[in-house]
Amino acid sequence: MIETLLTLAAVLIASLLAVGKVPLGYTLRSLTVRWRTTVLTALAFTAMVTLLIAMLAFVNGMQIMTEGTGVPGNVMILADGATDEAFSNLSVADLTEIESEPAIVTWQGRPMVSRETYLVVNQMIPNSSPGRPQRRFLQLRGLDDPLMAARVHEISLQSGTWFSDAGVRELEEDAHGEVKGSTLIEAVLGEGVARELGRDRTAEQLARARNRQRLDVGDTFKLGNRLWLVVGVMRSSGSTFNSEIWAKRALIAAIFGKNTYTTLVVRTADDQSAAAFCQFLKEKYTKAPVSPQVEKNYYASLQETNKQFLVAIIFITIVMSVGGVFGIMNTMFAAVNQRIKDIGVLRLVGYAPEHVLVAILLESLLIAMLGGMFGCALGSLCHGMSATSVVAGVGMGKSVALQLTVDSTIYAVAILLTLVLGILGGLLPGLSAMRLKPLEALR
Repeated sequence: MIETLLTLAAVLIASLLAVGKVPLGYTLRSLTVRWRTTVLTALAFTAMVTLLIAMLAFVNGMQIMTEGTGVPGNVMILADGATDEAFSNLSVADLTEIESEPAIVTWQGRPMVSRETYLVVNQMIPNSSPGRPQRRFLQLRGLDDPLMAARVHEISLQSGTWFSDAGVRELEEDAHGEVKGSTLIEAVLGEGVARELGRDRTAEQLARARNRQRLDVGDTFKLGNRLWLVVGVMRSSGSTFNSEIWAKRALIAAIFGKNTYTTLVVRTADDQSAAAFCQFLKEKYTKAPVSPQVEKNYYASLQETNKQFLVAIIFITIVMSVGGVFGIMNTMFAAVNQRIKDIGVLRLVGYAPEHVLVAILLESLLIAMLGGMFGCALGSLCHGMSATSVVAGVGMGKSVALQLTVDSTIYAVAILLTLVLGILGGLLPGLSAMRLKPLEALR
């Protein structure tokens, strides 16, 4: 698409040159004579396009993340009436009954199910500077069997291992301000939360860190008045699991007082089977009332925040566009006023009114395109940057770490906006110049 729009821009400029008759050198000389005004107007377009690309990249990153979470065939089961994992409470008896259903596929003779406890906890941010937030919310997912959960969610490890059956490890030497023999909670982190927690380290800790970008295997952090040991980092970029901490469910229940399961995730043969199983649980399963959803549909529904951001971006873009149009219009009106006699001469030597209009439009378009292309170049620098946000649907929502993603569609929107504003900004000044009578212009 971006190639098409660039071609369109080139064709548009070439068409204006062909129709306008006024030499291109005249237009370029006009731009260089008023180079300060030209540069300032182009910079305004650069700032506008850069901001637009950054905002759209943020929304695009959120959309990619929510759409990328979930496995075909997975069904996510919550308590009846629960709209979010955080509000769900499932009994062990309910889970056992559902796990015996024949629609659930098996692996090594065991049903592919993951019993989970999801909760959001408050953490005091260590080494927080004055004026910065002192607390943050972290997402914990307690699991009974991390290997089965990883297979159900199709999550692999980037480094390290899954936490042990006990879920704790004894401190072998005095470190981290703890006494030898103290027990540490084993945790597996998503890449995003590992980066976020890694920012809390002091300069001294960073100097001896294995990985300066994020927490890595062997690093520790404090949460819930306990010291946690990173035993693994998930390969979870592009999903909401990127922002989660996985640990032994029994330990999480004891520390944070969440003694019930919130979620049961089961694997069926495919998406069609998942939809049929959801229908069965809703209409024919009478042993316990539950709220089943196809997993991909659940995470796709967490895009309410995206819609809100898009509305805000559209509003901001309209405001910026109005400012951009008036800015370039003001520049072009000033250019017309400075060149009234030049326009009179052009008319006397045989150039038609429409030729003058096209010359002004071309000049406006060149200024806009110059600023727009620089804006695209600067906006591309935000690709791959990390950001923290909240994705929400009907329920509570989730705090997530995401990557800003700039793609060809975003560039196309930026270029199209630049073209439209360039033409609109030059239209009224061009019409004003076109109406000038040659003799009056020379007076």
